[in-house]
Amino acid sequence: MSQSYHLGLLYLVKLLIDADGVADEKELEALRLIKAKENIPNETFDTFDAGIRSMREREIYSRGIELINQCADEEKLKAFAILYKLSEVDGRVHVKEIKLLLYSISTAGLEFDDVVNYAKSVSPIF
Repeated sequence: MSQSYHLGLLYLVKLLIDADGVADEKELEALRLIKAKENIPNETFDTFDAGIRSMREREIYSRGIELINQCADEEKLKAFAILYKLSEVDGRVHVKEIKLLLYSISTAGLEFDDVVNYAKSVSPIF
């Protein structure tokens, strides 16, 4: 996977984790699993981590979508399938998480049903 995929995914994961105002332990563990299972290099993660410290929510979103839109359709589907599954990891799906997912998926030029079907077809990360 490309660095655009990795960074775009990380930015959107960050937004989704923070969407309900609470970054609980299950979500933070999910972030660690995503980093491991997606083979995100430490350097890429460090770039992401350093970057978000000085960015506002809107900037994180814009950067994440910009990077995801540089990806192939398969990478986009995979990223949004991960985000879809992440939204359920804490046992509750918050309205803000749903809005973020729907808007982001649409902005990336994908259909929500395609993301859900893709998410169901791949092995679970969490």
